[in-house]
Amino acid sequence: MNVLVLNCGSSSVKFQLIATDLERIEQDADKRLAHGLIERIGGAGIVTFTAEGKAPKRFAEPIRDTRAAVEIILRWAISADSGVDEVQSVADIHAVGHRVVHGGEQFTKSALITDEVLRGIEDCIELAPLHNPANIQGIVAARTSLGVALPQVAVFDTAFHQTLPEHAFLYALPYQLYRRHRIRRYGFHGTSHRYVAYRYRKLKGIAREATNIITLHLGNGCSIAAIKGGNSIDTSMGFTPLEGLVMGTRAGDLDASIVDHIASKEGLTSGQVETLLNKQSGLLGISGLTDDMRDLLAEAREHDDRRARLAIEIFCYRARKYIGSYLAAMNGAEAIVFTGGIGENSAEIRARICSELTWLGVELDAELNSKHGIDGKISSDTSRAAVFVIPTNEELLIARDTVRVVSGAPQRF
Repeated sequence: MNVLVLNCGSSSVKFQLIATDLERIEQDADKRLAHGLIERIGGAGIVTFTAEGKAPKRFAEPIRDTRAAVEIILRWAISADSGVDEVQSVADIHAVGHRVVHGGEQFTKSALITDEVLRGIEDCIELAPLHNPANIQGIVAARTSLGVALPQVAVFDTAFHQTLPEHAFLYALPYQLYRRHRIRRYGFHGTSHRYVAYRYRKLKGIAREATNIITLHLGNGCSIAAIKGGNSIDTSMGFTPLEGLVMGTRAGDLDASIVDHIASKEGLTSGQVETLLNKQSGLLGISGLTDDMRDLLAEAREHDDRRARLAIEIFCYRARKYIGSYLAAMNGAEAIVFTGGIGENSAEIRARICSELTWLGVELDAELNSKHGIDGKISSDTSRAAVFVIPTNEELLIARDTVRVVSGAPQRF
């Protein structure tokens, strides 16, 4: 089965074409056929397409909306110029899997997209006003281009965290606010945390129920999850992706009274303060330079920039605090797992976070940690708690869920 995986944002569409089926999933023999990214939708779009094993193709083209972006992807995929031999026509695309950011409490696992499911995703727009509308546009665009008969599956970022117990997902607000408005911790990056937990137990050869780990997804967006018995029991992102760790441009945890204080002192509306907390804070806000960790590390090394050093220090400190709190919540974990752009690629950040966990007996193997393209353990043999780096692969998990849902097979978390 050739699955088109779409991740639609407000001004971008990422995609992968993956050949997989139930047998390939069991054998870890899935094959990525192509991947790409369309940016700046609504204007002069930038398009990058890559067939597996071929040189990437990059070009500019006006792209008015998400539907036009999906049409460009399909036109390229079936063209002789693409180099994707397995896809000669749209009939060779057998299903579409969509990343959907918010499924609320309604969706606890991936779902075949029907009119009813689409209405459920629309009902969650108020919980994710920046994300779910774009996800819906991708679903509608795929229906228009490929026909309503082609099966489509929604894979929700929030679904993996629906196993959080009440004491973890409820805020200490008047309970009727939860009853009336479903104000609670939902958590995000669930597809990434779920994939990493799956990959960890494959590497270790253990059962899902024996998987007790802390996973850190560190990228421009950052979150940490406590996974006990294979289930997410707590996670740092909350009602929105703003809560928790310091991120590229998001503030993470803060005193709620700061919102009104900033509004009063700076003469801002609540919406403007929310934009400040989401778009102008985090690494960017502290450093005053950039939200890119690579550039901050370079500035700290080459120019000893005080605010760059401070941003890095706060970033790592917040991560350590969460690791400590989740170890308490879980009554211990067997491993700490890094993933995401920073988590996978920055040996220095991993070392900084772990260097102050010596009380736990965490000890990195410096040589293993310094290697590129790691998919496995980076801690020493004497470390009491193991440390792993596992590259995330959300698109593969979306493709696999799509196959399982379409085939009527059980979903495996």
